[in-house]
Amino acid sequence: MGVIATVASGSSAGSMMEAGMFWSLLMIVSFLFQAADTVLKEMIFLDAAQKLKGGTVDLFVVNTYGSAFQAVFISLLLPFLSKLWGIPFLQLPAYLKDGAACFLNLGTIQGCDGAPLLPVLFVIVNMGFNISLLHLIKISSAVVSCLVSTFSVPISVFLFTLPLPYLGAPSPLPPGFILGAAILVLGMLVYAWTPTSLHAPPPTAPPPDSPSTSN
Repeated sequence: MGVIATVASGSSAGSMMEAGMFWSLLMIVSFLFQAADTVLKEMIFLDAAQKLKGGTVDLFVVNTYGSAFQAVFISLLLPFLSKLWGIPFLQLPAYLKDGAACFLNLGTIQGCDGAPLLPVLFVIVNMGFNISLLHLIKISSAVVSCLVSTFSVPISVFLFTLPLPYLGAPSPLPPGFILGAAILVLGMLVYAWTPTSLHAPPPTAPPPDSPSTSN
């Protein structure tokens, strides 16, 4: 409800009315894969704790494998993704070449202010965030990790409204952002503070002892 109240408010840029219901729902459905990824990582840590007899898997190993497979699947989906980006597949090499030149801040390409410092900072912060989520999965559960990841969304949106360097004029918040963010945070707090005994199944009674037979 919090997400719907946030993105459906108003008719300004970035609202659901402008983006279209299909693409907004597709974005929501895509998070199912992220949830499955989080649950799979939790299963890896639990299975490793059993098979390694108290040992554990290094966080950087799990993060490296995840990043490697992500790069492989993105490369395989480039023909489909380039169509979504509005870039003809035959022009993709030239597009990547211009992107590399912009990353290195070479030539006279417009809109490359702050490169390569800003892209490198983004990579460092993104790696730190992913490793922090992995550590949270390792010491808690996939549900807690998803809650923390969801909680970071309204914080990130709010930060982009601040007059930060290289971002230009900040975008105003949509009218329903505060309401949607409040509902989202309130729902997570209620879930986090709910006693675990309410979610746990009732204990089963032990089977009655069989009567002893005497000879």
